[in-house]
Amino acid sequence: MAVAIALIFFVAPEDADQGISQKIFYFHVPIALTAYACFGWGAWKALRHLWEREPGADLESYTAIHQGVIFGALTLVTGSIWARASWGVWWTWSSNQLVLFLVLFLFYCAYFMLRYSVEPGPQRENLSAVYALFGVVLIPVSFFAIRLANDFIHPTVFTSRGPQMSGTMFTAFCVALAAMLALAFTFYSVELVGKRVDARLRELRAAERPATAARRVPEAVAR
Repeated sequence: MAVAIALIFFVAPEDADQGISQKIFYFHVPIALTAYACFGWGAWKALRHLWEREPGADLESYTAIHQGVIFGALTLVTGSIWARASWGVWWTWSSNQLVLFLVLFLFYCAYFMLRYSVEPGPQRENLSAVYALFGVVLIPVSFFAIRLANDFIHPTVFTSRGPQMSGTMFTAFCVALAAMLALAFTFYSVELVGKRVDARLRELRAAERPATAARRVPEAVAR
């Protein structure tokens, strides 16, 4: 991330039209792609849970979607800041790309409402997995809406002729994307470890209660 920031602010040149405000492009686009990657990974783990009954796949799917929602919120925030700085608007409902990403974001926010409205167990895991798989359909729709549209909010940077930017700008973008993916993977790994430890502690506490109750019965009889 430090290398990416150095390349963005000290190596990559300023955009001829937008000036310094274009620098947020190196954060906004990698954050959005990272959100897509997290949602996609969550859907893949949901499929592994339903198809293979892979142990821990449900928790991994949940954690990935949680990270995707975080990066999705950052996508909306950075996009609004960039639009305001460069084009004078925070948001425009006439842009299908913006609305589709907002729908994708809200869809995955509702995932947590569904998950925590059901008691822990196989039913919760299965419903969450099915919901995550339905959501993955919105990812290519949102992505290609941005690719196919060509308006002032989402100018097309990557075309069939390659990236429409200089070599140093493209290098800074690639490093920023790698840094954002690494950051998301780190957050994902740390959260997953924490949730696994929490689940294990709950199992130990649940197993300890019957043993404690069994020891108390003879003591009560003796008294």
